[in-house]
Amino acid sequence: MSSEFEKKHYGASAFAQSSFSELVAVKGPGTLLFLAGIGAEDADDPAGGVRHPGDAYAQARYAFEKASRLLAKHGATMSDIVKITAYLVDVRDRPHYQAARKEALANVPALPAHTFLVVSNLARPGMLVEIDIVAATPL
Repeated sequence: MSSEFEKKHYGASAFAQSSFSELVAVKGPGTLLFLAGIGAEDADDPAGGVRHPGDAYAQARYAFEKASRLLAKHGATMSDIVKITAYLVDVRDRPHYQAARKEALANVPALPAHTFLVVSNLARPGMLVEIDIVAATPL
């Protein structure tokens, strides 16, 4: 058994190559980080008020900024993300979400696996975007 940490990205579909990896394989000793329900709740507001009401782009951008800060607190970067699940309440906000995601991952050498879902509601009224992230780092 190898003691080296290895992360490989794969894609089977031509349409996915510029948008996401369809499979990310992680082998070797490392740490998995699971970020759940990252949205536009104000990180500085104990009541969790929603920032940027009505603006899916700003909410997604803020969610990715929060995720980046959380990852950094645990020794990880956006390049360590292996899977994102995005939840939006309106499919018409997809381009706004995608623009924020593209900015957040601009310096990432290989895009993570990604699932995009449209749901009827999120955790708090006024939230338009929420993301779950899985990251993998070497020990």
